[in-house]
Formats: sequence, structure tokens, C-alpha cells
Amino acid sequence: MQAEQLDHFKNKLNEAKERLVTEISRLDETGVKDTMSYSVGELSAYDNHPADLGSEMFERSKDTALKDNALGLLEEVKAAQDKISQGTYGVCDQCGNQIGVERLEALPWATQCIDCQRDNETIDDMPRPIEEESLEPPFYRTFMDDGDSEFVGFDGEDSLQAVLRYGSSDSPQDIPGTKNYQDLFPNSDEHEGIVDKADAIPAVSIGSNEENINKHK
Repeated sequence: MQAEQLDHFKNKLNEAKERLVTEISRLDETGVKDTMSYSVGELSAYDNHPADLGSEMFERSKDTALKDNALGLLEEVKAAQDKISQGTYGVCDQCGNQIGVERLEALPWATQCIDCQRDNETIDDMPRPIEEESLEPPFYRTFMDDGDSEFVGFDGEDSLQAVLRYGSSDSPQDIPGTKNYQDLFPNSDEHEGIVDKADAIPAVSIGSNEENINKHK
């Protein structure tokens, strides 16, 4: 690569580095490092109704993703600057051939030529969130009394039921096949899933309204 071209790409890398550093600083100023409870002015970010913090959670997730992307690009830019000082800039890491000038104009921190990049790229027709590799059903890993277990302590299931006594964002019409709140938790008879006993009256199919009211007093 000619010295004039090398100076040109060195300037482009410096500009990209300054832009990324500014972007990261701006994201930090928005409070992306703060806890969720601090940013919304609440004592706790936990709530029975996830939608209450839905907008804040979306914005926080977006800012975090933007910062992570900027940090990753910044590392690539720094690596390209190191290559300039080492005299290996513009050389494909895989095949050793020169990277096309057009590609470097579009992506000054490119480390592979266009052919090697295409060979290494795989397209997932049905991409799934990476979080699914570690996620399990809510509290499932702490449900200690499933199956033949004789565990009688206060486990994750009991914690979930204790919270749901005060309500939930779920309702029978949201879950196919359920007719009342008890159907939402078919494997447990410890919790009815209602805030007030009167809420269960419409789910009772036998008896008059007066009988139902007396029954749930």
C-alpha cells in the first residue's frame, strides 16, 4: 500500500476512534451504568406487572446494546491502528492477500478480504436469542419439591406463589385452555392467584350469585 493511501486510512481510523469514544461517553452520561431503580427514582425495580417498567427497560437495553457495539468497534479500530504501526495494515489475516481498497474505504478496520469474509460468514435462517441457551422456566431451577423430592423448605415455587397473591400481569384469557385463575397453576393447590376472593365469583359455574357471594365471604 502506498504511503499516501496509508495516511488516508490512518486519518479515517482516527476519526472513527474519536467518534466511538464520543458515542460511548454520551451513552455513559445517559445513566447506562446506573441501576434501574436509581434511574427511575424507585426503591426497587421489581414489580408484579412487567409493563410498568417496560419503556425504561427497552431504553436501557437499547443503550446497553449500542454501547457494547461501540466498544467492540473501538477495539477493532485500535487493532487496525496497531497493524499500521506494524506494517501489516491492509493484509488479510486468513489468506495473506491484500484487502481491496474499496473494502477498506467502506470498513477501514477490516481484517479479512471480501472472499474470506464470505467464506466465514454463516446465515442463520431461524436466529434465536442467545439468552435462550441459559434461560429456564421462571424459578424452575429452585423448584425443589418437584417429582419424588421430599423437600419441605421455602423454595422458588413458594416465593412465586407468595408474590402472585398480590396479583399478576397474567389472566386466564391470556393462557389458552384456562378458565379461571386456578387453571393458571394446575400443579399447585397452594394459591388461587387472585387479589380478592370476590374476584373468583365469575369463575364459579354452580350456584346462584347469592350463594357464590356467601361462599367467598
